[in-house]
Amino acid sequence: MDSFLIEGGVPLKGEVLISGSKNAVLPIMAATLLTAETCVIRKVPDLSDVGFMAKILRSLGAEVSLEGGTLTVKAEKLSGFGDYELIRKMRGSICILGPLLARLKEARVSLPGGCVIGTRPIDLHLKGLQALGAAVEVDSGYVRVHAPKLDGQMVFLGGRVGPTVLGTANILMAATLAEGVTVIESAACEPEIIDLADFLNAMGAKIHGAGSPTITVTGVKELHGAEHEVIPDRIEAGTFAAAAVATGGEVILRGARPDHLGAVLDKLREVGGVVTRNAGSLTVRGGGVLRPVDITTMPYSGFPTDMQAQLMAVACLAPGTSIITERIFESRFMHASELMRLGAEIAIEGPSAIVKGGRPLSGAPVMASDLRASAALVIAGLAAGGKTQVNRVYHLDRGYERMELKLQALGARISRVPGE
Repeated sequence: MDSFLIEGGVPLKGEVLISGSKNAVLPIMAATLLTAETCVIRKVPDLSDVGFMAKILRSLGAEVSLEGGTLTVKAEKLSGFGDYELIRKMRGSICILGPLLARLKEARVSLPGGCVIGTRPIDLHLKGLQALGAAVEVDSGYVRVHAPKLDGQMVFLGGRVGPTVLGTANILMAATLAEGVTVIESAACEPEIIDLADFLNAMGAKIHGAGSPTITVTGVKELHGAEHEVIPDRIEAGTFAAAAVATGGEVILRGARPDHLGAVLDKLREVGGVVTRNAGSLTVRGGGVLRPVDITTMPYSGFPTDMQAQLMAVACLAPGTSIITERIFESRFMHASELMRLGAEIAIEGPSAIVKGGRPLSGAPVMASDLRASAALVIAGLAAGGKTQVNRVYHLDRGYERMELKLQALGARISRVPGE
């Protein structure tokens, strides 16, 4: 397995182009299954998760090509039975369930996997599909759904920790070909849901209210091919912004959408960063005295759970006590023990991490446990003295496009060490 070798202590300076959004492109790729016509998606990031999803679409019978950030899919011939081994490895693969049910009236997929960050059940997905008229069976690691037809209904997707993003995507896609009107209440409001709805509308769907808690979908008989450009990745932008603050650098985030980053930018300012909006970009500067911060992860537009680990790395550098509370996933503090290997002082008390910051970090070998934890360890390594080796960076390759090359262009002393 590959690792990153980092020699820290260098402020990041320069410009980085933000890639297309991982969390937006995976549901959009699944949505191409709703039509037999050709779909063209642009600004597709070069990620292992995208490659996995492309393999899944091919295993279902779709013709898929990806070249130079442009994805072309034609799902003229389609099977509703997904490859067990492929699907179970990636959480985002569950997004094929709604499109397959809508188009073929049945589907069978394996229960999905992904990062080990706590229980992420799909009960709300299945509840929503049942509300539209589907019969659901879960057996031997598979989910099977079937329905002679889908009927528009009121669907409530509120869960224990708020709306489900992938569940909203699944019901949204299934409802496009249902008869009548579907109203999704307590829908996820993330920008990625808006991007999916924009693509579906370009295909001929009739969706109103995406980005609000209530989405209305008027079903149509069929969808057609369309072209679409994926939104910038707000988590990648937030990660590079956090790295700029942590290293006392100054980074221009080309293509970043400040309207998607409100809570993240607010906390970066609070911790001591300076954020400037420019036409088509953001500039984030560190270098001042860092301050402790209190953070609680929440559904959008609150502070995103996908930025919790990265801000914890910054908090480790800020003198004083920061409190970081995780309300979305119950096992998303696995990076804390690895940050402690670098010299951080962190105590976990229930859903909160108590970070006593300001101690100098020093390089050490650390192990990445999941995608965003990997990013946090890279940020800490960039700020630490000496050399840090971040192992198992295949997690990073799932969600960050050529991260080490982008950091090198900003002056970071970082290299990829091929695994055996």
